[in-house]
Amino acid sequence: MVRTINGKKRPFGEDRPKKGGKAMVAAVAVGALAAGGAGMTTGGGVTGGSVTSAHGKTAGKDAARKGQRGEAWNRTGLRQLRQAAHAATTCGAHSYGQVRQFFRTHPCRKLDRLLLAIGDTRGNTVVVSIAWVRMPSAGTAADLKELADTDGTGNVEPLAAGALGLAGVEFTGQYYGSRHDGPLVVIAEAAPGGGRPDPATMDDAAEVAAEFPPP
Repeated sequence: MVRTINGKKRPFGEDRPKKGGKAMVAAVAVGALAAGGAGMTTGGGVTGGSVTSAHGKTAGKDAARKGQRGEAWNRTGLRQLRQAAHAATTCGAHSYGQVRQFFRTHPCRKLDRLLLAIGDTRGNTVVVSIAWVRMPSAGTAADLKELADTDGTGNVEPLAAGALGLAGVEFTGQYYGSRHDGPLVVIAEAAPGGGRPDPATMDDAAEVAAEFPPP
């Protein structure tokens, strides 16, 4: 069964908490951030961030498709603070649930994962996970996307937020975007990383992130 919010499918990993269950908690590791000088904020910030207009999100997606990350976030009313990346060739080891089972019979050719911390105009922080999965064919890519988008089937694991000096960041699939282009599948999620970012901002961030081309 696929859960729908605002007309869009919202998948959850079978090992992840569902909306309405365990609350999402995002705490910033203050010492690590201070050392990195990223300018992130801790909890207790201003409620809500900069809610992106439909035009801003559309412009952000257009820039994202061109690989213009900084411009994409600027047009969405956000700015990138820091990032961490990792490449792997085995998708099964970095996934869970039925998605992991899928990779056992349909191995991917390459997996690239990126973790970003972005900030809104009010000092709140959003953490965005992006996974680019290259499958052997467009058909297996379409099957993977359909499976990953379905509630309770698992997904590709995001990089640990510790790579950004953050602790307590929890991806639940509530803020989610995905696409497939030929043999490529892109899966993006967003979660609070500090302060109290607006839900619409996190939703838009995930949708924009899903448009980025692979590294």
